[in-house]
Amino acid sequence: MDKPVPLFREVIWPENCQVHFPESKAFADATLRWSTYKPPNFAAVAVPQNEDAVATIVKTARTANIPFLATGGRHGYGTTLGTLQNGLAIDLRQLRGHEIDKAAGTITVGAGTLIGDVIGPVHDAGFALPVGSCMEVGLIGATLGAGVGIFQGLLGLIIDSLVSVRLVTADGNLVEASEDLNPDLFWGIRGAGANFGIATSATYKLHDAVDINNGQVMTADLVFSAHMKSDYFKTLESFEDKWPAELAGGSTIAWNADSEATQVIATFVYCGPEAEGRKVLAPFFDLDPPAVRVSMTPYNKVASTIVFGMIPTLSPPGSIRDIITVNIRKLHADTFISAFEKFDAFYRANPDGRSSAGLFETFSNHAVSAVSNDATAYPWRDAKGNLIFQMAWPEGKPVEEAANALGRELRSEFAATSGYPDLSVYVSYAWGDETLEQIYGKEKLPRLAALKKKWDPDNVFRYNHALPTEYP
Repeated sequence: MDKPVPLFREVIWPENCQVHFPESKAFADATLRWSTYKPPNFAAVAVPQNEDAVATIVKTARTANIPFLATGGRHGYGTTLGTLQNGLAIDLRQLRGHEIDKAAGTITVGAGTLIGDVIGPVHDAGFALPVGSCMEVGLIGATLGAGVGIFQGLLGLIIDSLVSVRLVTADGNLVEASEDLNPDLFWGIRGAGANFGIATSATYKLHDAVDINNGQVMTADLVFSAHMKSDYFKTLESFEDKWPAELAGGSTIAWNADSEATQVIATFVYCGPEAEGRKVLAPFFDLDPPAVRVSMTPYNKVASTIVFGMIPTLSPPGSIRDIITVNIRKLHADTFISAFEKFDAFYRANPDGRSSAGLFETFSNHAVSAVSNDATAYPWRDAKGNLIFQMAWPEGKPVEEAANALGRELRSEFAATSGYPDLSVYVSYAWGDETLEQIYGKEKLPRLAALKKKWDPDNVFRYNHALPTEYP
């Protein structure tokens, strides 16, 4: 790692923060990322104790002309983050906490709060929040892109539950954004939030647990071997126009080391009684998969239950994850089958890449599409799936070229049958080579650019799929 330039040590940092340099364990702990593929490079880490310290750090860094990036859960993996070199990490972990107001039905969280920190207390209080299935992701970080997740069919995106945000702007000022305060900024934060400031806290409206079967949901995992792939994906395609709001699904193409063969692991979450869920999913059960797991699961235990309980063990930080994605609004069985066959060929030709997987999120969009597309900056409310080609390999192994070739080939194939006129990607999943239109949607960009010009004219927040200050 590059040694810190002298400037970082000469700067007088605020008293209410700690500063760490590369030779320390504290620096290593504060910069360890979920993915090590094309990461940002830091010469120092500042750890603020409160939001006032965040504001002072921003002012100090700007005065010293030091580029910086705020980090929470450190699960962001877009390659544009890697354009920050020899910069300052602003580690928000000390701003970790939450407060539930049961009377108001809200929760307020600090910037360092992870999804796993709040999902238990929210459930215990009799509420629900439409979060995703990875507990180590920062809640606010997930929100700023939109917050897709397994409960979105009934509860909407995370941004649809957002009430207000406090953030530090590019000039180091603390502002609040909501429907009543800075409403244009609030609109832009909900879908392009990384462009406008450092969110220090956020308040969300909670949903009653009764909205998801009193917080008790059916989860099911089914394994389909290679010879069953066509039947499985054709059945999935048949659900396109009859996907109930209560249902979320996921299909993972993965290598089975025991059988030395490629397989599909299908995962479903149904927010209703088991008998009802089994009836909805009968076409999949009728395929007679060789492995099945079904249970009624509390809302706060879903992430540790689905995919045969493997998600927590498959998500440690510090590994290469090269992720290429595409949105779809049409489920096309032949494209899925082709993806299976190409992953199988990749696994057999690249044994070091067998931890790679094709992850296909097919979440209901009933509540998502019920919100006006003009209400927030997020442009893909009609999407019926987010496809993630998560390519992985051990450090030092020559798999990158083949992995990127496969990811881009599959992205092009799915884009061609996606139902969209061009490639579209969810900003939080974007790789970094996509166009602005493919990430933010052409119709949103003029308004977003005007907001960027107002709130960040110097493009201080430029490392996470940056917006322009003029469009077109």
